[in-house]
Amino acid sequence: MSTLPICKTCAMQYAEPRQDCPICTDERQYVPASGQQWTDLATIRDGFTARVEDQGPGLIGIGTHERLGIGQRALLVRAGSGNFLWDCTAFIDDALVERINALGGITGIAISHPHYYSTMVEWAHAFDVPIHLHEGDKQWIGRPDPKIELWSGTTLRLADDLELINLGVHFTGGTVLHWSEGAGALLSGDIVQVIPDRTHVGFMYSYPNLIPERPSVVRRAAELLEPYRFEALYGAWWESGIPADAHEIVQRSARRYLEYVRD
Repeated sequence: MSTLPICKTCAMQYAEPRQDCPICTDERQYVPASGQQWTDLATIRDGFTARVEDQGPGLIGIGTHERLGIGQRALLVRAGSGNFLWDCTAFIDDALVERINALGGITGIAISHPHYYSTMVEWAHAFDVPIHLHEGDKQWIGRPDPKIELWSGTTLRLADDLELINLGVHFTGGTVLHWSEGAGALLSGDIVQVIPDRTHVGFMYSYPNLIPERPSVVRRAAELLEPYRFEALYGAWWESGIPADAHEIVQRSARRYLEYVRD
């Protein structure tokens, strides 16, 4: 619904008006000095324009030219099993839906963590597909809906070539998507953060407030990812990709992290 409230800072859409945004009052995010402000999808459609660009082999970025909320972009994965939407952006209109349908539509949606839930329900209804969220983050859902399917445990096989992995970094339900096609790719949101030095990645509990992730969580994440093979890694931002040697970079980064931050 185009008039439901959306937090201007994180772009989370809520089912009804409220005074605060729990996502932003949490210590992993923030309420700006100017205070809590709200918008809605109708207003966003008037002030923002869609941006759709290639981000890597078989990956199309979807977002806006102007910064919206946290500023992340989603990824349309052109998988052999069918197009799949990874993460979400708040902007969606009829023209964008038509453009994506012309590419084959989408078969489902999965989101790395609550900071990117945004207008996920709008997307799910526009394409009549499920949203796969880890149950560890169910408390952060701002707009409950039957399209949301909660999963539990460490992994969820979506298709022969797509698998969700709950690493627990950043949020309890913090999840990445492994795409096994070709040399393999890991779509990480900022659960595994692409940083300016592309020889390493980062792990944080809070990025804006600079709170490091717990060493035990990073150690577990590295162990979970070790058996997977992926040459490339794609983060949450435009052009935030590591095209080669990503598996070793993730493992090397975890080792470095644990050398500096200990239990």
